[in-house]
Amino acid sequence: MSSAVVPDHPWLLPGSLVPAAVRRRTPRDWLVDAMAFLLSAAWVLLFVVDSSSGSPQLALPVGPGWLTEVDIVLGVLATGALWLRRRWPVGLAVATLPLALLSVSASVALLVVLFTVVVHQPLPLAAALVGWHLVTAPAYTALHPDPSMPFWPTLAWSALFIGAVVAWALFVRARRQLVLSLRDRAERAEAEQQLRVDQARQLERTRIAREMHDVLAHRISLLSLHAGALEFRPDASPEKIAKAAGVIRGSAHAALQDLREVIGVLRAEPEGGADPERPQPTLGDVPALIAESRAAGVRVAVVDQVVDGDAVPAAVGRSVYRIVQEGLTNARKHAPGAVVSVRLAGGPGAGLAVEIGNPWPVGGTGSAIPGTGTGLVGVAERVTLAGGRLEHGRTPDGDFRLSAWLPWAAS
Repeated sequence: MSSAVVPDHPWLLPGSLVPAAVRRRTPRDWLVDAMAFLLSAAWVLLFVVDSSSGSPQLALPVGPGWLTEVDIVLGVLATGALWLRRRWPVGLAVATLPLALLSVSASVALLVVLFTVVVHQPLPLAAALVGWHLVTAPAYTALHPDPSMPFWPTLAWSALFIGAVVAWALFVRARRQLVLSLRDRAERAEAEQQLRVDQARQLERTRIAREMHDVLAHRISLLSLHAGALEFRPDASPEKIAKAAGVIRGSAHAALQDLREVIGVLRAEPEGGADPERPQPTLGDVPALIAESRAAGVRVAVVDQVVDGDAVPAAVGRSVYRIVQEGLTNARKHAPGAVVSVRLAGGPGAGLAVEIGNPWPVGGTGSAIPGTGTGLVGVAERVTLAGGRLEHGRTPDGDFRLSAWLPWAAS
């Protein structure tokens, strides 16, 4: 029986399971409904055969013979009405209330309706329906005496059977509510993880924007300084004027390059009273970063194949520093004691490649250093904004590798 959660419905309790009346039945719904219909129809057929036999084994209505025929008609109608239990479960339960007192052949159909209400409807309504069946059980037993069993044992068996159906329905109800609860928790956890990823990306964008702001301000200040020198020294030699003009041209070109990188990245203002941030590290600070890791006990092997490292653009150098920093941090967290290899290669026009690798930890366990797992998300965002590529994961040799390529335009 498929179900859905409908919040804030006027006749539903919060979080109650309700039948999906507004949608089409699934193949599983059709199968369950067909089995319920066939089970009830088989009971009606058994009642018909038993009533026409000379020595009936089932409880027949006390009174004229036409009451048996009426009972059969009521059983057929109740069996056919089972196809409506998904769309109008409450209405069907109310309409079949008198049958709990009058009809034998409708017994299975009534139990199916009772099961449906207990599973899908609010518990007060289900309790009222169960109470009706228990209250009418003595009168039903008196009107339909069992030829092979006394009154009280028959009544006890009826109550026990109703209790078994209710217990089964409550188990199904609890299981479905548990499944819905677990599904809701999974969806919330996924949404929270996506929120953390988005926050990491936004923080990385903010950090890049701040770095670009500092670099751009530095370049423009240099440009202003040389332009001011030309203004106050109009009598300078042509060689000095040409040199200053070249510096101005180079600074303006570099400033435009940095401006292209920062476009689209919003800069969040630091909180009031916060100390100004220190200059951001670049490629030249990577040796100090590696020395710091070695001092902390990490074994690092470095291969530096960068051509003309002093000419690396500041933005590219900062990205390389962050990538190496993240790779060393991951190695300390997840593969303590392993040898970490750092390789830098590239040059103007060919781009700059960074690769950090370490053996996969034995048993897949690392240290208990806390972390949210968003460091690689920030690095990926940085590399993407720079127009590069990033790959990370386990290699065919069983090692972990973090590699990136960043564009480095020729001079």
